[in-house]
Amino acid sequence: MMKIFPPTQIDQILEKNTLLKSPVDLNRLLNHYSPNSDGINVFDFDQLETDKIFHLVQIKKVCIDYRLRFLDIKYFKGNIPKEAVQKITQLEKDHRTTLDGFKIMAPSVLFRLKKTDDPLLFVPLGNDYFYLIHKWGDDMSFFRKAWAWPFKNIWNLLLAVLVVSFLATLITPYQIFTKTPSSSTFWMLFFFMFKAIASIVLFYGFALGKNFNPAIWNNRYDKT
Repeated sequence: MMKIFPPTQIDQILEKNTLLKSPVDLNRLLNHYSPNSDGINVFDFDQLETDKIFHLVQIKKVCIDYRLRFLDIKYFKGNIPKEAVQKITQLEKDHRTTLDGFKIMAPSVLFRLKKTDDPLLFVPLGNDYFYLIHKWGDDMSFFRKAWAWPFKNIWNLLLAVLVVSFLATLITPYQIFTKTPSSSTFWMLFFFMFKAIASIVLFYGFALGKNFNPAIWNNRYDKT
């Protein structure tokens, strides 16, 4: 069947990709796209799904809540699924445009090494608005949000250390430290547990160069 519109850049990439069941190598996309100088793509807004349009403030909040990063696609080290590339192709045909300036929301490790964590693919609309093209995986589960909560700020981390210390004290048979256990024995053991766990957390944070979520969500240099 004859195509109504001329082949897009994504079409040319797909024609060269014979293993359609395999993820598309990111380098192939980067070779065909150059950074957009104004970060704006031309869309027919009547055809866009409004529930997939997000402002940068919303994206920042999600990144902080789930400890994710929002960076240019050129920093992404993984593969783009075939489904995502097909959606890009369809968007380009529907809107008669060539998309550019792609952004990826993903865990930090995916911007350095290939891992199994799953990202989200965005394209800029202008005025700090972005359109969600494709999401694969389950990076925004309740468990990830709970895991990332202590890293939102110093107070969350302190509260998390206090709770873990308290639970560790509860399960410790502190009767082995004294023949006459009392409430003061419990709180002394709790204080010891808190110091030990806090020391481990501080050492881990400084030794590995960790930072809090608000400082890394759009930073390509900080460690995880």
